[in-house]
Amino acid sequence: MNFNTKVIHGGQHHESATGSVNVPVFLTSTFAQKSPGIHSGYEYSRAANPTRQALEDSLASIENGARGLAFGSGLAAIDCVLKLLNPGDEVVAVDDLYGGTYRMFTRLFEKYQLKFTFVSFDDVSKISDVITDKTKLIWLETPTNPLMKLVDIKAVTDLVKGKDIMVAVDNTFASPYIQRPIDLGADIVMHSATKYLGGHSDVIAGALVANTAELGEKLHFIQFASGGILGPHDSYLVLRGIKTLALRMQRHSQNGLEVAKYLESHPAIDKVFYPGLKSHPQYELAQKQMREPGGMVSFTFKSGKKEDAIKFLEKLKVFTLAESLGGVESLANHPALMTHASIPAEKRAELGITDDLVRLSVGIEDQEDLIADLEKAFG
Repeated sequence: MNFNTKVIHGGQHHESATGSVNVPVFLTSTFAQKSPGIHSGYEYSRAANPTRQALEDSLASIENGARGLAFGSGLAAIDCVLKLLNPGDEVVAVDDLYGGTYRMFTRLFEKYQLKFTFVSFDDVSKISDVITDKTKLIWLETPTNPLMKLVDIKAVTDLVKGKDIMVAVDNTFASPYIQRPIDLGADIVMHSATKYLGGHSDVIAGALVANTAELGEKLHFIQFASGGILGPHDSYLVLRGIKTLALRMQRHSQNGLEVAKYLESHPAIDKVFYPGLKSHPQYELAQKQMREPGGMVSFTFKSGKKEDAIKFLEKLKVFTLAESLGGVESLANHPALMTHASIPAEKRAELGITDDLVRLSVGIEDQEDLIADLEKAFG
């Protein structure tokens, strides 16, 4: 199947008892057994639920993986990946990453004797300098949050080929429509399914897709044993969102590019971070690795003043000032005060997450209305 067909039919089956085209929401905690240990494939909904199973099969299909798993949040999915590791193991992570991921790595898992090294992946060859015999996981975001840096996924997976090192990619900003890391050699793909997969700002969810059935089974055991599952109704919402993913991502990308071009030409703006602009330092990599440039745009002011960013954000009307991203409605965010506040100020400064940085999640509204809203907010 091609992608537009996969989002609707991939891994999906009509419900056997009634022929229902849409998977029913199985609001049950447990399942009747014919005899002790003999059942129809479902015992207890923490282990498996038919609605969640339908979503997980869809996730595996659209990411070209062997096993999909759905979680109560993106952070619950990341937590599951880290539980594959043992005390003393080392993780190499991209330095510009979601604040919640950084918080989990440094404030939760470091105390269990996991070591995290944060580095720039601009020059992949230099990653060899920080890999040791204890390195077991490389954690990537591409594009990164919030500076829209790209990582050459294939170059990273080629670098560690033959080593006992997993490569996990947070694919939230791109979505499977734009890039599929498993095709580029990654072992695990993670999504905050709250974002583009759900697409309507009405659910909190996370997802993992494993490249092999064996790795998928290990992750499923951790999911089952730790309990961070996604409920059946939320599973239904994400599955419904996936069916329009391709159409939405096309529109997000079209609008994102026009907004980025507008911002780049505005006299008040210093830098625009968007992989669809030729001014992006990794534009050629974006053309090679990404099907579309996506709907996420970040920018800074020529004044460099936090006050200018806050004033701008307070004036927006069509864009909503809120955390999160990936919904059909456009959102605006101040990373230093909102999504990345958990990263220490000195670390933010080192990365370039300045106090005048604004991040936009460009929705699917009419682009003329979005640009008009930005123009009024700058006024």
